[in-house]
Amino acid sequence: MSLRRFVYLLFLGVLVCLAIWACGRNLDQVITGSKPLLEECRVIHHAMGETCVPHHPQRLVALNVATLGNAIALGIQPIGTVLEYNHQFPAYLRDKTVDIPSLGTAQPSLERIMLLQPDLIMGWKHNHETIYSQLTNIASTVLYDWLNGITEQNNWKQYFNFMAEVLNRQEIGQQVWQHYNQRIDQLKRNLGDRYQNKTISFVNFCCGGMSSETENSFIGSILSDAGLQRPPSQRYNSAGVISFSEENLDMADGDVMFVVAYDGEDTGKRDLNILQQKPLWQNLKAVQQNRVYYVDPTIWRGRTPLAADAVIDDLYKYLVNTP
Repeated sequence: MSLRRFVYLLFLGVLVCLAIWACGRNLDQVITGSKPLLEECRVIHHAMGETCVPHHPQRLVALNVATLGNAIALGIQPIGTVLEYNHQFPAYLRDKTVDIPSLGTAQPSLERIMLLQPDLIMGWKHNHETIYSQLTNIASTVLYDWLNGITEQNNWKQYFNFMAEVLNRQEIGQQVWQHYNQRIDQLKRNLGDRYQNKTISFVNFCCGGMSSETENSFIGSILSDAGLQRPPSQRYNSAGVISFSEENLDMADGDVMFVVAYDGEDTGKRDLNILQQKPLWQNLKAVQQNRVYYVDPTIWRGRTPLAADAVIDDLYKYLVNTP
């Protein structure tokens, strides 16, 4: 073999190797998603360790509705989301989610997520820890430890701030809180002292039972921020929630009672309808004073600033504008 032919074959071999490497690299990017290079990302500490996320994520997949709502509040339109109650978007987000596809409920479709080619996936550890490694093979994945939040169950504010950091939108996040605080201050002024010596109860009919979320919860923190008092039984619980039975139904009572009842696949509305026919319900102070208000569970248990804004609308409707 001549030297010229040997050099030619060697050069051809190098080209073939480079082509195979490039194809393999492109294929890997298709399979594993658009993972950023180190110089193109920021290291985020989260419940599962450390993850490098893009400086300005644009293609977010939300693994729960709270993540969806927070992203929208921060000016990011997720490219896909997991849904919860009745497989529907919550009422307060319906006009903002027209073009967002559903990825199912609970455990999402990994295949559908992959086809969306996200650059970031976000959710909660307790829901998706078991598929975390599979998610990281699609895109940068960040999970928040919702069950062990900084202030136990009142962690919706911390989660929003965490998302603002991950999405690199802290300034917008501050504007969201300014809006919330302004609305709370205005609500307090409009309430005046008319509820100074009255208690506001919250009762949830869901999942085969009756419960309330205490002061250290999403709805509890909003009522507290507005200067509204809860019944003694609902003021604090380390888990952020208490359960009622018919035997201790008086613990659910207050001068005003807000009630949410789940329907569809849940029996909440059925259980409420049955209880409403019993003397125990009719003897409640809020019932006798006609101060029971039925509100949307996807709002009052929404766990995002946009849901909080809708809760404040309801507080105006029932506590300020209702005689």
